[in-house]
Amino acid sequence: MKILYERKVVNVLVNSSSNNEKVIKLLEEQLDYMKQQNKDLSKQIEALTEQVRYLTKLLYGSKTEKSKYTAPDGQGSLFDDDPSFSDSEHTEEQSTHIIYYTVVRKIHKKKRNDSLRDGLEIETIHHHPESTKCDCCHGQMSEIGSTIAREEAEFIPATMMKVQHVEHAYECKSCKSSSYQKAQIKRGKAPQPAIQRSIAGPSVLAKLIYDKFVQYLPLYRQVKEWERHGLHTNDKNLSNWVIRAAGDWLLPVYEQMKLIMMAKSVLHVDETYAQILKRSDGKSGQSNAYNWVYRSVPSQGPTIILFQSSLSRARSVLEDFTKGYTGTIVCDGYSAYGKLEGVTFANCWAHVRRYWLKADSKNGQIGVKYCDDLYRLERKFKHLPPGKRRKQRKKLSEPIVEKFLDWVEKSPFYGKNALAKAAEYTLNRVNGLKAFLNDGRIEIDNNPAENAIRPNVIGRKNWLFSVSEAGAKANAICLSIAETAKANGVDFYQYLMKLMTDLPNLDIHRNLEILNQYMPWSKNIQAACGK
Repeated sequence: MKILYERKVVNVLVNSSSNNEKVIKLLEEQLDYMKQQNKDLSKQIEALTEQVRYLTKLLYGSKTEKSKYTAPDGQGSLFDDDPSFSDSEHTEEQSTHIIYYTVVRKIHKKKRNDSLRDGLEIETIHHHPESTKCDCCHGQMSEIGSTIAREEAEFIPATMMKVQHVEHAYECKSCKSSSYQKAQIKRGKAPQPAIQRSIAGPSVLAKLIYDKFVQYLPLYRQVKEWERHGLHTNDKNLSNWVIRAAGDWLLPVYEQMKLIMMAKSVLHVDETYAQILKRSDGKSGQSNAYNWVYRSVPSQGPTIILFQSSLSRARSVLEDFTKGYTGTIVCDGYSAYGKLEGVTFANCWAHVRRYWLKADSKNGQIGVKYCDDLYRLERKFKHLPPGKRRKQRKKLSEPIVEKFLDWVEKSPFYGKNALAKAAEYTLNRVNGLKAFLNDGRIEIDNNPAENAIRPNVIGRKNWLFSVSEAGAKANAICLSIAETAKANGVDFYQYLMKLMTDLPNLDIHRNLEILNQYMPWSKNIQAACGK
């Protein structure tokens, strides 16, 4: 019995030891899990803290992305550059060190009347004394001089006028009375209107389109202005006039510009969202549509800016527009820009800088500093021809790029914080970021396209949406003509007047060469509509 009891005790102890080991193992696994969970939560807290800091800065901080390195001529704040304002105070002999600064400021001379354009009609109003007789001897006084007391601007409101085109017919009475001759009749022919069976003349169409796409005045707000001038209409009529004028006469000009643009080798491309209420793809009117912008570079001839309206942001939209194009496209990091046959992509350094600026840390400032060094050099190379600019970039910019990319690759930026996102964005686009080093025609960033798309954004805030796809297409055509005209120094209103008056009476659909005479940079348009 004693031996049996001892065996039971031993078995209990063995089982107890085995259970303890299982419990310890289980606790260790649970501890490892808690540590991993704690590590993951710490990363999430870090990412959320970073996001809160960034959103707080957006809400209360400065909205500009400029730094002292992007200031003109590299001049920034004297207090930022001088460590004596930030370091601790020196004592004894060190405190006697004096630093002198020379600040050169340009004096801007502004005339009183320089807000009025040269060549305006001048009306002079003369003011004479009520009596020109001497108060002393009552003799006639002689004028000894005059002075201009003041100059002021006077606005003469526009007026509406009804223009009637009357065609007169003439016949030869002699031939009519002769039995041997055919009756001879001649009739005067009125010029073709821009829109058949419409009261909208070239000047009305020009002002309508100008007010919407340069003054950003929505059509429904133009109705009252037209009524005040004597034209009774509604916003539906105005919309139809814009669509007809754009489709009939501005579209051929747009297509000719596109043909010229596709022959160039460098383009800037960007896109922004829009809204179309009646969509053909079945989606809700609240879904985003998109406007794409394409811009040529000044080193390859006259600047051309074209907009394209589409229902999506897919790569197929870009493929369709650039079909047959071979060259380089400067763009941001959106995934649609890539894998197009015959096209290489150059990425935007402004977007890279923006990512490092969002990091808002010491390493983020280092990344921004590298970008600012490149931009400081680009300002020096700005006016150089493409060949010389390429040589200077190879000599001065390339070492900075290589040093920056090497620093990013070797630095331990991991996780989901802003620094890790900036590093990932940079390293994923190394080839595209180096493209500007090999071609002097390529800009360092996509700012030309972003600047070109601003009128579309301003317009969107005013007219809010397009009812139909036809209206959105007309908007894109009109914006394209407006921005290209402005980029080439052409008065858009006068240009529209010229197009709406001349093109309906020319055979532009069978003889496209005529359109070359109506490009904004042509001698014909520059002479007639140049500012």
